[in-house]
Amino acid sequence: MTGEAQRRGRRAETLAVWLLRLKGWRILARGHRTGRGTGAGEVDIVARRGRVLAFVEVKARADRAAAAEAVSPRQRARILRAAEAFLAAHPHLATLTPRFDVILVTPAALPCHLIDAWRP
Repeated sequence: MTGEAQRRGRRAETLAVWLLRLKGWRILARGHRTGRGTGAGEVDIVARRGRVLAFVEVKARADRAAAAEAVSPRQRARILRAAEAFLAAHPHLATLTPRFDVILVTPAALPCHLIDAWRP
């Protein structure tokens, strides 16, 4: 990933964090990575509100359709494995209801929060 793409991604994640906070979510982790070589990946944001634990993928693209299409089935599987690793490392959160959300970030528009975007 180029430096500019990384900066754009971090800005998108920051916007997503603010959106979630405004909606009453508590951010537990950002950019949570699991061990390399394990087949797991990274969860952009882990947030909690009440009994729900959301694993949030943030996608920044030129338009919403391109952003939504960027979450491939392979990436979903990696995020699921990363979420499982996160829960294994934080067993006190295991009783919460997990959910997978996506926040789409596009220029000149408010971020779009796709709630319960997919289920394992």
